[in-house]
Amino acid sequence: MRSTADQDNGHALAGLHERARSRIRIGRGGPGIERMEAQFTGAAFSPHRHDTYAIGVTLSGVQAFRYRGEQRYCLPGQCHILHPDEAHDGRAGTTDGFGYRMVYLDPSLVQQALDGKPLPFVAEPVVDRRVFDGIPLHALWRLDDPIDDIGRIETAAALADMLSRAARTPGTRTALRLESLTRVRDRIVAQPAAPLSLHELERISGLDRWTLARQFRAAFGTSPSRFRTMRQLDQARRLIRSGHPLATAALDAGFADQSHMSRMFKRTYGLTPATWAASIA
Repeated sequence: MRSTADQDNGHALAGLHERARSRIRIGRGGPGIERMEAQFTGAAFSPHRHDTYAIGVTLSGVQAFRYRGEQRYCLPGQCHILHPDEAHDGRAGTTDGFGYRMVYLDPSLVQQALDGKPLPFVAEPVVDRRVFDGIPLHALWRLDDPIDDIGRIETAAALADMLSRAARTPGTRTALRLESLTRVRDRIVAQPAAPLSLHELERISGLDRWTLARQFRAAFGTSPSRFRTMRQLDQARRLIRSGHPLATAALDAGFADQSHMSRMFKRTYGLTPATWAASIA
């Protein structure tokens, strides 16, 4: 299984606000799993969306964020679960700032672990640590430990079970055409810069466009078009980190121009490509 998560750990820096004072430590991960620890003061995150599950624990201070139209607070020792493609921001709830650790989990790993069932949706983002019973949290957030292939599957399976327990209501019983959906996903991952028409997506999947749109989101947590944009941004970040000019990175990743890439970048990560590049230098 090819991971959608870019291994330059871009999600760990997603949404970093230009004016916030921050300290970020990137952990060791594996295909489809990224880990990080951060300390922020002030307004840490502009509104943005991940295409992964974001599962975290607050270590210190009060983490405040807006999610699904409501203000939320996550206190030290509490955990939070954000669903793929759900907009959220973040800031310190007090003047002392806040610290947390986060695991970013590719929805396709969850989907595989659930054997083709729709992704579980956790409506309440702040959860009691008891939902993690059976999961060795000290190992999950031990950032410097490598994750080998066996550990990757074990972690994904345990987190998939936890997400199912934490979901308020069961997902739809509609059977997913997983093989068809995976063909579309793999095509986008392999060539994110190449545009795809609806007719081409229907041909690849063997599904009509309406079924494809509904079932792709149920399986992978986002729409095909949004999924492609995220893979384009993954490619753009790799190019930017390797020293390519922004305009070149934009065109090579399949964006119309640098301005188009910058709009998508800011919408997704909460900061401009130039600011992102400077923050990881």
